[in-house]
Order: sequence, then C-alpha cells, then structure tokens
Amino acid sequence: MEENEQNHWLLWNQLYQHVGPIRFGQLIKAFGSAKEAWDAPAQEFARLGWDEPALASLATREQFKIEPILTSLHKLGAKFITLEDQDYPEALRTISDPPPILYVRGELLPRDRLSLAVVGSRRMTNYGREVTEALVPELAAAGLTIVSGLALGVDGVAHKAALDAGGRTVAVLACGIDIIYPPTNTGIARSILDRKLGAIITEFPPGTPTFPANFPFRNRIISGMSLGTLVIEAAEGSGTFHTVTSALEQGRDVFAVPGSIFSPFSAGCAKLIEQGAKPVTSAADILEELEVEAENLKQEVRETTPVSQEEEQILAVLGGNELHVDELVKQSGLSTSQISSALSMMELKGLVRRISSGTYRAA
Repeated sequence: MEENEQNHWLLWNQLYQHVGPIRFGQLIKAFGSAKEAWDAPAQEFARLGWDEPALASLATREQFKIEPILTSLHKLGAKFITLEDQDYPEALRTISDPPPILYVRGELLPRDRLSLAVVGSRRMTNYGREVTEALVPELAAAGLTIVSGLALGVDGVAHKAALDAGGRTVAVLACGIDIIYPPTNTGIARSILDRKLGAIITEFPPGTPTFPANFPFRNRIISGMSLGTLVIEAAEGSGTFHTVTSALEQGRDVFAVPGSIFSPFSAGCAKLIEQGAKPVTSAADILEELEVEAENLKQEVRETTPVSQEEEQILAVLGGNELHVDELVKQSGLSTSQISSALSMMELKGLVRRISSGTYRAA
C-alpha cells in the first residue's frame, strides 16, 4: 500500500465513533480507496445507507491532519499497521469485522499466531488468582502467547504470570494507545515493553478515553487473534461473556475452569461448561484440545527467535554439565538478572532443561 493511501486509512480511523470497521469496508468498496473516499463530498455517502450521525461526522474531516497523528505515535514509540500489512495478526484478519488499523507499542511476532486469550473477573478471588498463576506459566512455557485486556483481576494476573515465566503476552486496550487503563496496571504495561516480551495494541485512535461501549469491540480482538479463550472466573452475565460470545461467533474454542458451587464468581464458568465449553483442570487439557504439542511450539519459537549472544555463552558454559545459576554467573561473567532472563527464554525455546531449583543442563 502506498504511504499516502496508508495515511488516509489513519485519517479515517479518527472518525472511529461513526465510521468503524464495517463502514470503513463499505467506503473502500464504494470509492476504491481511502483517499478517494476522504476527498469525496459528504452527500455521496448517503447512498451507503449510513445514519444521520455518521453522515454528519463527515463534516469534521477537514479538522484532521496526518502530521499531528504521526508525531503523537512517534513520541510514544508506537506504530500502526493496517489490515493489508503482512505483520497484521493472521487470525484476526479472518473475523467478520477485523480492525482496519491496529496501533502497536512493542512488537507482534509471527509466533503470536499461537495465542490463547485468558479472561475472567475483575473482582478475582484467591482461587482465581491461584488458578491463573498455576495455568498461565505452563501455557506460556509451552509457547502460547497470552492475550488479555490489561484489566484488574484475572487479566492483569495473566499478563504478569506470562511475563514471570519468560513468555510473551499481548494486552489489548479499550482506549487510545496513549492511555494505560486502569492506571494501576501501568507497571505491567511497562514490563511488557521494557522486557520486549509482547505488545500493547488497540484499534482506537490516540486520545480515545475508555468508554464502556468500547469493551465489546476490544473483546472481539482478544478472542479474534487467539486460538481459543480460557475463562478462569466469571459471574453470570459479567463482561467476560462479551469475549466468550465473540469467540463463539468467530469459531474459536472456549475453555472454562470449574469452581466452587458456592461461589458466584464461578457461576458463569459452570454455565459455560453446561453449554458446551471445555472444562479445564490443567494446562495439558488446553494444549491437547488445541492439538498443539509443546515440542512443536518450542520449535516454532526457535525458528522465529534467533539465539542471542547471552544464550550462546550459557550453552558454551553448560556443555554437557548440570550447573547451578550461581556457577553460570561465575563462569560466564554475566549478571544474575541476565542469566535468569536468558534461561527463561531458553527453557521456552527448549534449549535448556531445569533439573532442580536453580540447576540447568542443555537440552
């Protein structure tokens, strides 16, 4: 796509409230390009059957300029990708209403096609935390990218558990890329970016607040870019069911964790299992159902993530021996934090195996 056309996709996105993915697709089909549509008189859009507010919004087009938008993204270290770009998530491209544009901080990788959505209650119980912290590290270590919404409760714990395991995670926002919501999860967002273990994405233009109406749109991205959706805790009728509904409409698998019959926060999961969701008591339940073998995932990671200089040093020091982290630090000259971070990724790639607490050998 030419840069000028790409920029006009970006300009149209500023009218997201009235010209969302469906209407954007209509105007591309009707006018042939985003630029031609942008330059067309407002009256020509009446034939598309748009409502009055959408037609009225076209009068505001001239207030949007491309330079301030690009400057804002540059300051954030963010970029945007369009539906026609190669690095657009392949699974998301197949849903009925894919976002024409995604704003991205961090990096989306080819291996993120092996993703699992993990969602649940904002008012998470201790049981919900324990389950999330037990399942997510195993799933991340198997090579699945954990996708969630950066919300309080299960979402935030899922992101953190994936990061702590050295795995990748993608946070999908219901606001502009320049806003982290809720602010209490800013630390998690920063960890994703600083550790280069995933991305923060949104389809909403910069400056968009977190309106309640945005969450269903956000949730369809969470499920749409994932192989399946895991519900860890949910009360009946909770917002989590927006994600479940999207997953089912998109033909994705839905998994649910059984809970106490006395807990209202497990009532939603019980209902899902009753309606056909697959019950989950271990990470293996998900990996087997998705027909994703851990070794295949590790091979995928090895193919898409080159061996780093630190990893080469560690492998050279290990040789055929079993060594403790302290000995690796001593012999390699690397810091403890460098060794720990590298070992987490190497275990994910299948390059090393943990023999006991702190002791590793080459795989």
